[in-house]
Amino acid sequence: MADELTPETPEEEQPKKKHKQRKNGLYPGVSDELAENMRTGWADTELHGLEPIAQAAHTAARRAALSARFPGERLVVPAGRLKTRSNDTEYPFRASTEYAYLTGDQTENGVLVLEPSGETGHTATVYLLPRSDRENGEFWLSGQGELWVGRRHSLAEAEQLLGIPAKDVRKLAEELAEATGPVRAVRGHDAVIEAALTDKVTKERDEELRVHLSEARAVKDDFEIGELQKAVDSTVRGFEDVVKVLDKAEATSERYIEGTFFLRARVEGNDVGYGSICAAGPHACTLHWVRNDGDVRSGDLLLLDAGVETHSLYTADVTRTLPINGTYTDIQRKVYDAVYASQEAGIAAVKPGAKFRDFHDASQHVLAEKLVEWGLLEGPVERVLELGLQRRWTLHGTGHMLGMDVHDCAAARTEAYVDGTLEPGMCLTVEPGLYFQADDLTVPEEYRGIGVRIEDDILVTEDGNRNLSAGLPRASADVEAWMARLKG
Repeated sequence: MADELTPETPEEEQPKKKHKQRKNGLYPGVSDELAENMRTGWADTELHGLEPIAQAAHTAARRAALSARFPGERLVVPAGRLKTRSNDTEYPFRASTEYAYLTGDQTENGVLVLEPSGETGHTATVYLLPRSDRENGEFWLSGQGELWVGRRHSLAEAEQLLGIPAKDVRKLAEELAEATGPVRAVRGHDAVIEAALTDKVTKERDEELRVHLSEARAVKDDFEIGELQKAVDSTVRGFEDVVKVLDKAEATSERYIEGTFFLRARVEGNDVGYGSICAAGPHACTLHWVRNDGDVRSGDLLLLDAGVETHSLYTADVTRTLPINGTYTDIQRKVYDAVYASQEAGIAAVKPGAKFRDFHDASQHVLAEKLVEWGLLEGPVERVLELGLQRRWTLHGTGHMLGMDVHDCAAARTEAYVDGTLEPGMCLTVEPGLYFQADDLTVPEEYRGIGVRIEDDILVTEDGNRNLSAGLPRASADVEAWMARLKG
């Protein structure tokens, strides 16, 4: 990584300040002659006639709905800023979900502001960093300059792409500090913007805005459904990739599986939507095993929970539990088939007008029946469910909303989410599991160390549901046949 002239002071925070060179840089400074040379001789690269991004009409409709919900109030929604990973390196930037949902933009430091206009409406403006300055040398001296991290869109280009008037964000904090009238802001993403609004907002009012934006994402529009299907389709291919290299994973570790899936996510999408869970053997009993540093052994199961995130930030969330050698043992099949039956019952309960909890209750009922049948719990089943006794081995809820966040709509009110009713356009996961810990002395030894989860992404339709991830087999015999085909 080059390290010669990255400044200590980011240009976007102090655009007129002279750039500082890095401590211990090899060059002592910039001569006047070099500075003048770097200012000139560059072609005009402004882009013209750009087409709006695919979701521009949808983001406009979302902003209109937001405007109608909070008339007469200034609304401030930041994208967020780069976060330091170590010293002078940053984590890859991921725009806040609220900002990306309302604008389609994903650039750091961006801020959407809806200014009250008239009695009920708003004027939307997106505040962005302009292209890095060629006059003051920011484009080649700043660590976030164009020659270091790549070209930013100009404000004029951004307006064409997003369909929103764009302004320079570098003076926004000062303008907001002087603003009057009621203000709401999405918190937790931009400390500079929050500091400018500190005496103008309240935690309660800002939380109302966050909750509203979370609930607004529950029902997906056509663009979102298409993006979710795209994410799932790439995820299916990622699972196929993994099956084809299980022999290499056996020779190395779970990280070979993680890296294989990540390659598909980066080639076909933006990233993985969350840390991939590549849990082999007893690691499958750890719900969020993301260390992925364990052995992959023939005869064990692999619980792979992973999802590709599209370039527009919609993520899949799919789990399959696979026999590493291609064939389930009798006890593995017994546990797997129980989870499969549970998932079948859960998926069947997903339909418009049903309670959100219905699919969870249906799935848990089947698992409780199996645990009683196997003699691991004393019935009747209704007693087990009333006391939650099955949770020793089922542990988690059976699903959650899915969208731009893997656990989407998380800030929604309980009455609108888990106590709410399913509607067409909602997308959720159905993912029951059974997990018998390796040190669980309450179960026969043959169960210990077996963890099984099966997860699919289910869209609520007008007349029932559609399994977006149906491209991956689920029944145990179908999984074995699929693996055999892929392994050749």
